[in-house]
Amino acid sequence: MGSTDTDRAFFGQPRGLVGLFFAEAWERFSYYGMRALLLYYMTDRMLDGGLGIDSADARSLIAVYGSATYLAAILGGWISDRLLGDRRATLLGGVLIMCGHICLAIPAGAGALFASMIFIASGTGLLKPTISSSVGDLYARDDPRRDSGFSIYYMGISVGAVAAPLVVGTVGQTYDYHLGFGIAAVGMAVGLIVYVRTQRHLSPLSDRPKNPLRLREVPRGRLAGVLAGIAALVAIIVGTVATGTLDAGGVVNLISVVAIAVPAAYFTVMLRSGRTTAVERARVRGYIPMFVAAVAFWCIQEQGATVIAQYADESTDLGALGFTIPASWFQSVGSLVLIVLTPLFAVLWLRLDRSTRPPSPAHKFAVGLAIAGLSYLLLVLPALGGGQTNPLWLVASLAVVTIGEMCLSPIGLSATARLAPAAFATQTMGLWLSSNAAGQGIGAQLVKFYDAGSAAAYFGLLGAGAVVIALLLLAVTPLIRRQTERKAPSGEPGAETLSGVQR
Repeated sequence: MGSTDTDRAFFGQPRGLVGLFFAEAWERFSYYGMRALLLYYMTDRMLDGGLGIDSADARSLIAVYGSATYLAAILGGWISDRLLGDRRATLLGGVLIMCGHICLAIPAGAGALFASMIFIASGTGLLKPTISSSVGDLYARDDPRRDSGFSIYYMGISVGAVAAPLVVGTVGQTYDYHLGFGIAAVGMAVGLIVYVRTQRHLSPLSDRPKNPLRLREVPRGRLAGVLAGIAALVAIIVGTVATGTLDAGGVVNLISVVAIAVPAAYFTVMLRSGRTTAVERARVRGYIPMFVAAVAFWCIQEQGATVIAQYADESTDLGALGFTIPASWFQSVGSLVLIVLTPLFAVLWLRLDRSTRPPSPAHKFAVGLAIAGLSYLLLVLPALGGGQTNPLWLVASLAVVTIGEMCLSPIGLSATARLAPAAFATQTMGLWLSSNAAGQGIGAQLVKFYDAGSAAAYFGLLGAGAVVIALLLLAVTPLIRRQTERKAPSGEPGAETLSGVQR
């Protein structure tokens, strides 16, 4: 059980939401600050402080880096559910992320870049699912404030994300890349301090593993097999890297395949597990089409750090507004729109979910994905004209995709927390984050086809594809609703009445 309706200390929400809001804001400041600079740092000339990497390779590497970061969330969720609990996993993840940013702040070349990727991917894998799960623990399963609370929490992400490109991006592009990355490290340190000082207000559910692992209950043969598999995987990776068999292109392709295969395998595990009840299994099946829609959405939205960043730098008139703006500033547009619209959407979802015919999560997902497709279709017009694009076109596209994000992402967090089987609570939150990993894994292959000369075709095909998938999701919404509204007999896991986003 989460908190009760009597805890309304934070604008009608549980007081524990305050610390999670600010901790996530600072974590996102560090991440989006790093992301705002990464493409330009990787592709800039060495003489100008960059690494001189080819732009196509850099786009794919950044995409699979993002994919690996969110893919690690599945392992992070397992570690929290079985070993550490949400609080300790969140804290450890934050420390690893800070170490990653410190690596980037040191001018040590490509070695420091790849070390930072390992630290940040591992840390984010621990922090993202657990801090989101802690938000869910603040609410009872049938608390109608849940969607509104997740929307407020999501605004914490936006506060950090809107400030980061303006601060870190400006310092990095104007003065020194490593100084900008250093500011991101400081931001993560502040986030850790806020979390430590406010964690006493979290739900007791976040303090312990939800499904603790007891080694004496694990068959020795299975444990030995797992350890042998891990050792073999490490040996293969080390061997292929040492011999040059696994080059940068091979890494991109490998992570793309893994990003799709892992969530597919994990759905299979949950559906076949004896710890998943029949009703929980039906809910998971209803969740799968929404997960697919989320993958398609993130495939478009996450190209803001790759294709859109390059389009801003190469194909946009950065001086058209009367003064020259850094290309990294465009990555603040979406977060700024989120801040402005989040209160409106929080009220909107609360009223709609209390109405006589509330929209289901699948309806919201379909609308969000269709809007994301329209954001790319909008860029077809200026791209067809050739020459330098007025920056307002790019601002409009980024604003539109953000509206789609408000229809999908916080609702996805909330729906995932509700539909998760009891034995896989935090792991299912990690599975939700892996939708981002799969989207970026697919995107890592798609961004290879981007070229300034064929930008109109690129934006048009991806935008139209997203709209088609959204229409297919709408067509199967009645089936999804029947699956996700199933109720368990009294006394069984999942027997609580579903309401709000589930009705």
